Amino acid sequence: MLKGSGNMDKHKKWLNENSLQKLVEEISLTYFNRPFQHRALYNNRLRTTGGRYLLHSHHIEINPKQVIHFGYEGLVGIIKHELCHYHLHIEGEGYKHQDREFKSLMKKVGAPRYCDMIPGMKREHKATHVYRCLGCSLEYVRKRRIDTSKFVCGKCRGKLQKKS
Repeated sequence: MLKGSGNMDKHKKWLNENSLQKLVEEISLTYFNRPFQHRALYNNRLRTTGGRYLLHSHHIEINPKQVIHFGYEGLVGIIKHELCHYHLHIEGEGYKHQDREFKSLMKKVGAPRYCDMIPGMKREHKATHVYRCLGCSLEYVRKRRIDTSKFVCGKCRGKLQKKS
């Protein structure tokens, strides 16, 4: 059974883009005291995120799978989060996740920092690269490749070699 509600028909109401647009406008006025003047859309291609705010068009895209799995409450949380990005960006304030204004506004309106993971969906892990110092044998594990001609061991300044 799905979290939020076991009734799939109940969620279908919110999978309509007209209903989504009205809900976003309503939440914007209720929690932010400002109108939402752009488009709210569903994007089926979103996988690991609940939604996103588009900087250039100012539109908000929502992952419909979040609505199916977590219902109305999950949808409202995602909308609040994206509206924090939207209103702060429009006002020229700090709209990024690490900005103080963003964190403060999210707390004020009760927006979640992250959305719940959809069951069965995994975030793709990037390949790890392992380097070993030829001097002291210390190993370094990195997500990104490094240029071994530019970097040396931080412990003994020895030459690094990529392990295969």
